Amino acid sequence: MTDKTPPSVPEAEDAPREAEAPREHDVPREEGVVPREEGVRNEAAGRREPGASGAGGGPAQGPAGAGRPVIEVSPAVHKRLTTGLGGFSMAMAACLVLVLAIYVVTPRSDEQILPTVDYNAQLWAMSNDAPFTVYAPEGLSGQWRPTSSRVHGLGKGGDEPVAWHLGFVTPGDEYAALEQSNEKASEYIPRMTNSSIPIGTHQVGGDAWNKYHRKDKKANSLARTLPDGTSLVVTGTATYEELAVLAASLKPQPKDGTSLTPTGTATPGS
Repeated sequence: MTDKTPPSVPEAEDAPREAEAPREHDVPREEGVVPREEGVRNEAAGRREPGASGAGGGPAQGPAGAGRPVIEVSPAVHKRLTTGLGGFSMAMAACLVLVLAIYVVTPRSDEQILPTVDYNAQLWAMSNDAPFTVYAPEGLSGQWRPTSSRVHGLGKGGDEPVAWHLGFVTPGDEYAALEQSNEKASEYIPRMTNSSIPIGTHQVGGDAWNKYHRKDKKANSLARTLPDGTSLVVTGTATYEELAVLAASLKPQPKDGTSLTPTGTATPGS
């Protein structure tokens, strides 16, 4: 009998392969647990990938930064913006020191420079129209600088006293004035000298002038009353020696025959 039975398959092929033994380093994974190496790789990839909610591929903004534009500034501007009150105070102090230094080195003078005046018009008017003989300085040096000239009472028809004031800056840089008037001497001299009691006499060219002093006003004065009742007073902050020089220069002025009072006033000289 013919044996048609197929040859037997080797045992190795018929038997199911036994499960391979687990490898030495294989550890069964628990569900939901990611190996450490994989977690690190995923975390790094997550940092590189743009956030899903970021617009235009940019990083997603948190609630605090939503809608706020980012402004880039230079380091210098950033430094200025973040500098505290100490830096500002130091800058202000430096500015004040600079201003004080400029103030200290800047030359300045508190002296008031008075203009020089030409008193010839007043001299001419007084010489011709005053009801008394007028005295004027003659021969003074150029260091005597006239700074003021005022006439009072001319053209009033004799209804009030006539007076002439003539002021100078002296060579000693002090003030001296000639005051003369036909006003009653007992009233005029005390008003011009700021004192009613003389402290002595001073000889000027052989004539005795009464000497006055007002300490609180630093006023020195020499006064003399002429035979016709005219009072002459030289007064000011100048010394008695300078006042005596002015008094000695006074000379009577002749009339030139005309009696028309000019209307000109003292004008600044050069």
